[in-house]
Amino acid sequence: MGHKKAMLYPVLDETPSVFTVSGLNARIKGLLESNYPLIWVKGEISNFRVPPSGHYYFTLKDDQSQIRAVFFRARQRHLRFVPESGLEVLCQARLSVYEPRGEYQLIIEVMEPQGLGALQLAFEQLKKKLEAEGLFDLKVKRAISPCPQRIAIVTSPTGAAVRDILKVLQRSTCPLSITLLPVRVQGQEAAGEIAAALEAANRLAEDFNWDVIIVGRGGGSIEDLWPFNEEIVARAMAASRVPTISAVGHEIDFTISDLVADLRVPTPTAAAEWIVARLDRLHRDLSQVRDRMLQAAVQKVSGYGQQLGFLEKRLVHPQRRLADLRLFIDDRLERLQLALSRRLEKLRTMHAHLSERMGRAHPSRDIQAYRAILDRQRRELILHGQKIVDGQRFKLQNAVGQLESLSPLGVLARGYSITYRMPEKKVLRRAAEVTAGQDVLVQLEEGHLECRVREILE
Repeated sequence: MGHKKAMLYPVLDETPSVFTVSGLNARIKGLLESNYPLIWVKGEISNFRVPPSGHYYFTLKDDQSQIRAVFFRARQRHLRFVPESGLEVLCQARLSVYEPRGEYQLIIEVMEPQGLGALQLAFEQLKKKLEAEGLFDLKVKRAISPCPQRIAIVTSPTGAAVRDILKVLQRSTCPLSITLLPVRVQGQEAAGEIAAALEAANRLAEDFNWDVIIVGRGGGSIEDLWPFNEEIVARAMAASRVPTISAVGHEIDFTISDLVADLRVPTPTAAAEWIVARLDRLHRDLSQVRDRMLQAAVQKVSGYGQQLGFLEKRLVHPQRRLADLRLFIDDRLERLQLALSRRLEKLRTMHAHLSERMGRAHPSRDIQAYRAILDRQRRELILHGQKIVDGQRFKLQNAVGQLESLSPLGVLARGYSITYRMPEKKVLRRAAEVTAGQDVLVQLEEGHLECRVREILE
């Protein structure tokens, strides 16, 4: 028993070690960091603050205790959400001691929210922020043209989305102008490329006169669709002067881009179908208006025909009418002759009197003045007619210039070319439509080039 007591109560050295405060803190720091190099801790964030340095300082607590924690700015780049007081989190951290104050704290390496996932929490935070700024309000949505024929597409050039969109748009009976702005639609660089493509589309909007921009991709996981939940993409869509359609994922997928866009459709295919249906509806409405106009014209002509028939029935037979008119004319002729004889006698007297007066006031001077006025008005009329002809000639020259600028040959004159696959002479739009070693024909402004494909670069 005496031996056991000696083990439980070690004998103190005659000269015990004396620590300085800094030395003791350093010893404690070494013990904690060596025994707790990396641990998982969960708790609730409180007293969260962010100084100008950008580091996150807060207290991690539970019902009975708390511990200080710091999340350095360099480690925040992988964080998908913004921490805030009251949030339950799970942290991977190192235990350390801040020697100047003798306080131990957690150095956070990884942080995940409890309950909602990191991506879902980031989605809700950004949604709340943008909604407070009014980016989702219906009153800021731009109206899409009832006849959207000039379309820009922001998506991956190799994905299924662009193929589905083009396949549906080809069914439209209306002529369409389609421009692809190729971007990556997943990965860390995707959000920046999508935002840059939207900004470029707005810079070029006056040159291409796009009616609408389709932004989207096919379905995938929340991580795959995450670029469309980035703030940079949402703000680029909100700032776009050209109306936007968000077509991301499948029916069940929902992104921040869907809330900001002027129109949300569930899939890229649905975006193309919406445009085709809108054009078909416009064509159908115009056809109905034309039919109603034709029907109204037919009814009008039919009404006039009925009126004409009614008037025909009221007409007296021409022979009977002519006999009555002959009698009337004979009577009036006799009375007229008598009246004329009397009138002529009176006029002769007046003529003699007026001839005497006209001799004293010959109208030659008035005639000369009116002739001068007539000549001047004739010259003014000729000058006015010439101005009208010159104006119409100028408009005709402008129209000819516009037609020449739209001519496909004009495009070739600017250095472009058209490539055909031989021997069927099919116009090539994608490199995948030919194979290595196949012959192609390149049409230039002047002449053609017969070429052979050496290599295909995607």
